[in-house]
Amino acid sequence: MTAFVLVSGMFTGTHVWQETAARLTAAGAEVHPVALTGTEGPRTAPTSGIDLETHIADVLAVIDSVGTATDRKIVLVGHDYGIHPALGAADRRAQRVDRIVYLDSGMPRDGAPALAAVPDQSLRARLAGAGGHQGAGEVLPPPTGHDEWRLWGSTEGVSGTALDRLTALAAPQPLGTLLQPLRLTGAVHAVPTTGVLCTENGASIETVQMLVGFGDPALQALTDPRVTFFELPTGHWPMLSRPAQLADVLLRAAAGEGHRLVPADAAAPPAHLRPFLLDVPEAPRERHGRVDLHLPDADEPRPALLFVHGGPVPADARPTPRDWPTLTGYARCAAAGGAVGAVVDHRLHDLADFERAAADVAAAVESVRADPRVDGDRIALWFFSGGGLIAADWLAAPPAWLRCLAVTYPVLVPLPNWGLSGTRFHPARAVADAGALPVVLTRVGLEMPEIAATVEEFLAAAEDRGADVEVIDVPHGHHSFETVDRTDESRKAVQRAMRSVLDRVAARRDTP
Repeated sequence: MTAFVLVSGMFTGTHVWQETAARLTAAGAEVHPVALTGTEGPRTAPTSGIDLETHIADVLAVIDSVGTATDRKIVLVGHDYGIHPALGAADRRAQRVDRIVYLDSGMPRDGAPALAAVPDQSLRARLAGAGGHQGAGEVLPPPTGHDEWRLWGSTEGVSGTALDRLTALAAPQPLGTLLQPLRLTGAVHAVPTTGVLCTENGASIETVQMLVGFGDPALQALTDPRVTFFELPTGHWPMLSRPAQLADVLLRAAAGEGHRLVPADAAAPPAHLRPFLLDVPEAPRERHGRVDLHLPDADEPRPALLFVHGGPVPADARPTPRDWPTLTGYARCAAAGGAVGAVVDHRLHDLADFERAAADVAAAVESVRADPRVDGDRIALWFFSGGGLIAADWLAAPPAWLRCLAVTYPVLVPLPNWGLSGTRFHPARAVADAGALPVVLTRVGLEMPEIAATVEEFLAAAEDRGADVEVIDVPHGHHSFETVDRTDESRKAVQRAMRSVLDRVAARRDTP
């Protein structure tokens, strides 16, 4: 028999598991929702002395209560914040826990507080000021309405009635539970794991596989055969929006089923390191700090296209983006077309790095414009994937010298679990101020759903404000189609986008 130990997330208690628990029980499993201290009472429940260790003890008590029968398999499920006390408990009962399920949660590491997983980056910074255990006895107030819940994750699929009940039963989060670091001995690493990703909250198996492909050593453990993954097409609270599907996934996870990732060192290179789909001649290349210049054969100053990679890309990923075939391929195309092709290695290594990455891009723009071989009044900026959010700065206040802005399979609205919704990095809002700036958008038909939704939101906003947007569709193309889909359709899309950008950037102001 399988015994599921369910640990809820921020502001929530055992009540969120009711429907899922009922379905698991009907399937013959034992179910033990954990009542975390301070989360089951009213909003004014006392929280003095409650920290992460308190909640780890709560989970340990439930694990120990299940007993030690050899025919009873314990599957420990941690949702959201709940993965922190779940991991802490599993580390101390590694021989008793058969599998850990990360339910739309982060991947906490030894020494990291749960605060690091709070999605709202501005709130995270404010709470970090409390430091250590100074937050003991203090609380983080729970959401008071539907819109406030969205700050903590996508509410897609959760009915208004369910959100009303979630709000009515919400409890304050003791601040000590967020500030106290998680301490692990390493015993937990021997326990098989399953990740359940909620795609409407901005996570998918494809995105995780892409991150593994970048070569981040911290993610290589995810390719262990004992690690499996599932997706649910819903928001951050699947126990409320998809209880039946969640129960089915948990049962399958307990049986060791699920998708397994491909190691980064497999025979086939990851998508970002495969050859570019066009055979473009090399151009003279110069390296200036973070910027590479691919130079055309020209005697007079030429227009320039600056290519901005996506991310986050791990800091130790090698080669770095400016040496990726896609970016060097585009830069050489620009040089072949008579423009300077520039590629910037910006420092978007984490979701908290957008400010720094945007500053790197701005500095790169000034560096390129100042080069005597560049006509500083004829510049185009071209953004890819997650780097698309940085385009918001240039849409919101386009300078006169910016002749065109291009985005390719971009993220144009912060994904719900990125914690950037209240920041300036929101191109779908910024496009309202783009004026006459031409935008060339390359859209792939087989895009990850969570990213495709941001493109559609951007296009709707652009149409509403009459923005000049040319859409180039690649109906059968995937994210990173330039190296993944080596088809005539893909080649024509790249050529059309390049021609469109070059035409706009080359045009002089007096051109009708």
